[in-house]
Amino acid sequence: MRAIWKGAVSFGLVSVPVKLYAATESHDVSFRQVHVEDGGRIRYQRVCSIDGEEVPYSDIAKGYETEDGEMVILTEDDMAALPSTSSREISVEKFVPSEQIDPLLFEKSYYLEPENTGKKPYALLREALREADRMAVVTVALRNRTTTAVLRVRETERGDVIVLQTLMWPDEVRVPDFSVDVDGEVKPAEVKMARMLVDTLAGDFDPSEFEDDYAEAVETLVKTKIEGGDITRTETSTKSAGEVVDLLAALQRSVTAAKKGRGEDVPEEAEEAEEADEKPAEKTAKKGAAKKSSTTKTAAKKTTAKKTTAKKAAAKKATAAKKKAS
Repeated sequence: MRAIWKGAVSFGLVSVPVKLYAATESHDVSFRQVHVEDGGRIRYQRVCSIDGEEVPYSDIAKGYETEDGEMVILTEDDMAALPSTSSREISVEKFVPSEQIDPLLFEKSYYLEPENTGKKPYALLREALREADRMAVVTVALRNRTTTAVLRVRETERGDVIVLQTLMWPDEVRVPDFSVDVDGEVKPAEVKMARMLVDTLAGDFDPSEFEDDYAEAVETLVKTKIEGGDITRTETSTKSAGEVVDLLAALQRSVTAAKKGRGEDVPEEAEEAEEADEKPAEKTAKKGAAKKSSTTKTAAKKTTAKKTTAKKAAAKKATAAKKKAS
């Protein structure tokens, strides 16, 4: 796990330095939208609803739509002027009974881990929350926005930890617009029978007893199709795989050439790998060029030897002639 935030829990004169970790992750099954004919991915373009043209990211701004349909465009300067905070403090406002917090308000959950210097005050806060059966209502700045949250204790396999759960604002919780009134009176006998059913199915909650049957069914279905050869290989995926291999080979050759150009020693493995990546035609051309170069060098050596022999013979004749004349 990687910490996404660091700060401190403060209550009274006590400060507990902590790290924040995301406590949940989604394992929901996701699908791609594809063309049924060839399996190609369906792409979505950023098209203006007025002129019908595609809009680049650089020309896209934030817009706030009013109730009467008008659009107010907000610039980067406008957004920068909005109130924001980068405080690293989780400030405890009050401790409230746990039953007063409606689970419907819970939004995102995070684990709090104490820093080495805050282990003892962390343990004290954890025990106080548990024994009092209360939650700490706090304010915290996450992603430059202040929000309300609660601190509560959760039992885990690694021990009891303090969990921070952000809360939704009251106006974000919807009120049902339907009536739940029942025609007629609920009879005591019916209530008793319902209670008996509740007692029959009573038990302790164990999350491991429940499985995601849908995800398992999708995985089995996909595996069966792959084993049966029922798979579509699109041009894009095949082409991109080849491009990656060629790119890696090209980069290796570029690195080797650059080192040679600087006069650096190149490991034999790199040269062998470079030769292995070459196409047959390229190898044949290089061999031909090397052979031709070798032949040229041999011919040049022979010509030089002949010239040297001729010069020596001429020198001997000249010396003999001088001796005879004298």
